[in-house]
Amino acid sequence: MHVKPEPSVWVTILAGGAGHRFWPLSTPERPKQLLPLASSQPLILDTIERVRGFVPGERLRVLAGEDLVEPIRGATGLGRESFMVETRARGTGPVLARAAWEIERADPGAIMVSLHSDHMIEPVEAFRDVLAAAVDIAHRDRLLLAVAAPPDRPETGYGYIRPGEALPAPAGHRAYRVGAFVEKPGPTRAARYVEEGCRWNTGIFVWAAGVFLQELERCAPEITCALPHLETGDTGAFFEATARISVDEAVLERSERVACIDASFRWDDVGSWESLARNRPVDERGNVIEGEVHLSGSADNIALAGSGRLALLGVRDLLVVQTEHVTLVMPRSESPRLKEYLQGLPPRLLQPASGRGPDSPPG
Repeated sequence: MHVKPEPSVWVTILAGGAGHRFWPLSTPERPKQLLPLASSQPLILDTIERVRGFVPGERLRVLAGEDLVEPIRGATGLGRESFMVETRARGTGPVLARAAWEIERADPGAIMVSLHSDHMIEPVEAFRDVLAAAVDIAHRDRLLLAVAAPPDRPETGYGYIRPGEALPAPAGHRAYRVGAFVEKPGPTRAARYVEEGCRWNTGIFVWAAGVFLQELERCAPEITCALPHLETGDTGAFFEATARISVDEAVLERSERVACIDASFRWDDVGSWESLARNRPVDERGNVIEGEVHLSGSADNIALAGSGRLALLGVRDLLVVQTEHVTLVMPRSESPRLKEYLQGLPPRLLQPASGRGPDSPPG
């Protein structure tokens, strides 16, 4: 019997984006992936350390805009050769197409693991075990795999995956054909999805780079048509020739070769102030505080003091975030709409004063 040789594995880390939902801590100059929101070190360093030992350093690539290369290097110690620079913001579709093309050219037949730079995942051992199982399935069955997290609550901020037919999987794991990808739902529909056994779409993907390129040609020929620019080394022309689109919309929602594997680890995309609150100690009145915050008669607040002090007196359901250049105060229940509210603020409020960055979250 012919046995396929073990594939080499590459890891790509999506590290673009400004993290508007974590303003004012997160700014374009220092987005949330550079902030210590899940541990005492930047989120992106947590991500890199999770895959150390899973792949050698020379098979790790960070995908980010030129403006973030040096800040990320400063936070991680990576060399410039570890970066694939996105010259224009085009979404995960073109970015991962370029990464797959580069990896397949350098290492034909390689498996590609796509991670985000700003997720919280634990325990690490379970995470690596799921990735290893996903690599095995992707290599064996030539499928595009999404890691799907069984939900523990209705969540309107995540997309969902409806699992279909069960697939053979390594011992201790469960894999399925994808029945459907479902966009972020409202509260009622989210509750129904949880009852129906849908999973959260973590945005963690595993596939053979060559198989992904085949599906890209079938599902998103408009991106494939731009790939010849990469043959000539003109990355800028490639991104200029592509439209902004997610990899989900470009390929995964259209392909018939998509499967998912259940996550056996705790996962949070750290995508909002509420996600931060889920991962911080809560006092007896439901408050989440960091820094020098004084409370009296107050409940269910999120309050982060920077280098100064905060006093919350007789208030509830507030989000209060203090940095050296601005203090945010808004109803906590409205925090999922923060990005929308920022569109109405004067640009000067969105930038650090005198070119200085915001305070790091204390604690």
